[in-house]
Amino acid sequence: MAPIDSDTSVFNKLRRFNLFMGTLHLVQGVAMVYLGLTLENIKDFKLPLTSSFLTYNEALGRLVTQTEEITRVPIAIIVSAFLFLSATAHFLIVLPKLNDFYNAKLRIGINYFRWFEYAISSSLMIMMIAMLFGIYDIATLLMLAGLNATMNLLGLIMEVHNQTTEKTNWISFWAGCFAGIIPWIGILIYFLGSGEFARIPAFVYAILGAYFFFFNTFPINMYLQYKKVGKWSDYLYGERGYIILSLVSKSILAWIVFAGTLQPS
Repeated sequence: MAPIDSDTSVFNKLRRFNLFMGTLHLVQGVAMVYLGLTLENIKDFKLPLTSSFLTYNEALGRLVTQTEEITRVPIAIIVSAFLFLSATAHFLIVLPKLNDFYNAKLRIGINYFRWFEYAISSSLMIMMIAMLFGIYDIATLLMLAGLNATMNLLGLIMEVHNQTTEKTNWISFWAGCFAGIIPWIGILIYFLGSGEFARIPAFVYAILGAYFFFFNTFPINMYLQYKKVGKWSDYLYGERGYIILSLVSKSILAWIVFAGTLQPS
């Protein structure tokens, strides 16, 4: 991607934009913690985190799988951490020295902060969504999170790799799409496995629909950036797009998942 030629005022506006977006994430996170600690039905809603292993059953004379509960996870508080992570990333970006680094990398079409923050925060969210759909095994949850983090880090590789190419190389993009869709497929398997669709709460359908929609908006934004379609020919336009998509998608998903804590434990 060609270096960006923008004056200082453009980056100053982007800095204020990041500060504003970080504040919105922070306010929502604080509100979520308050509700999660004060409303009994939300505070008491916890899901089991389990581990499965093989053990020898003397009665059966063979190895069998045994599942044990490790702990119970307070979903509301964990979901608020998702918003705090995003707020932290925005606030780091506006710090003087880090802002200089951020701007310097934006000029060549890279944002390290975005991809590392997404790798952590969205992986945490995918774990919480998976637990609401009945995936409690710690190894499975870690693998889903790992695939999701890999998807985001491949976004960073896409930006770094294409600094050295004359023509856009899309291999990292498509590898990221492959890695990112697998957690969604895993969750869908659990969703379809119930078979009792009429009894599934509305928030479950909302999570599926919102997740599927916003899952696609981020790669679409990158695709438009690298195809230089219309306003996306300016990398900073796509950067603002990422910031807006991040706020909207994370806010909607966080509150839908948070609402899921209102179901019976």
